Amino acid sequence: MSAEYATFGLAPAMRAGGVLANGDYQVHRDFVDFIVDGRPLLYQLSDLDAVSPLASDVPPAIFTAQVRSLLLEAEAPLEDGRYVIYGCPECEGIECGAVTAVIEKDDSRDDYVWRDFAWQTGEHADLELNGYHGIGPFRFQGAEYRSALNSLLLGDPGARRRVLLIGARVAVLAKLAAALRTIGIGADITRDATDVPAEELRGYGAVAFGRAVGEQERAAVRGSFERAGVEVAYVDGLAPVVPLLVAQIEHALDRSPHELRRLTRLVAADGEAGIEVTSTCRVQITAYRLDRLYRTHTQEVFDGILEAGRHRIALDAKAVKGESFLVARTSGSVLVEAMAH
Repeated sequence: MSAEYATFGLAPAMRAGGVLANGDYQVHRDFVDFIVDGRPLLYQLSDLDAVSPLASDVPPAIFTAQVRSLLLEAEAPLEDGRYVIYGCPECEGIECGAVTAVIEKDDSRDDYVWRDFAWQTGEHADLELNGYHGIGPFRFQGAEYRSALNSLLLGDPGARRRVLLIGARVAVLAKLAAALRTIGIGADITRDATDVPAEELRGYGAVAFGRAVGEQERAAVRGSFERAGVEVAYVDGLAPVVPLLVAQIEHALDRSPHELRRLTRLVAADGEAGIEVTSTCRVQITAYRLDRLYRTHTQEVFDGILEAGRHRIALDAKAVKGESFLVARTSGSVLVEAMAH
């Protein structure tokens, strides 16, 4: 392939939802990201909290229309031939800001070109003031570009965003289910999946076990899913702390390839957190601690921009003494780890 060409691909991605340390909620979004030259395009846009228009929770007709639009089979939605590449994960209004670009077809060479990337909040894009001058233009071979996008029309773009909750503490499970539903993840509670029809089991992407669930019960649940031919992620709840469990489930639902994730490593030991990120981004680390009366104590122990690579972060000794856990999150991923002493 000529050096002037960029490769074009697609991969599942996630905007991690969750219950934040200040009590706010962040909505979970599954979407398809654009992979340019083997790397998510989103990661080239600094620390941007955004999703592509190819989100799994939009109606199928709208999803198809978005794909057709990127194939230039419909009029550009914005002036000057501009298309939304990434938008606000909480709403669809361009007023919140969106990354847009001109997409055009070079018929003489059967190529597609993405150029003039900009941050746009209104009808017009000001390239001089808000242009991403270091990104693009990208020239994609037509056959590769069309093949990747057309593949989305052949299958179901939706993700299984339902979770089966199994545990002994009904009050905790009810709060957990409510928190998950608030951020856009369906949740059901049961103690026995033996008689659940296979069709219903296929709707789940993960199963979360409470600490009091014995191995015999866990094996029975796994057996039900195996007989139904359904592969799910299994989550062993670390503690009866709702934000912590939500973070564990968010991680389990992440379908993006590991090598394309932004946050790839979290180690918690000896009063330090070891973090690895693949691109510059904002990282937030929250500590959850259970005291001797099983009361939960929450403390945000780090919030800052980290460059790509591995980092060691000293933690407040009071925040991580005893039985404690860390949740590290970026806009695209979340990791959970028990503190080793």
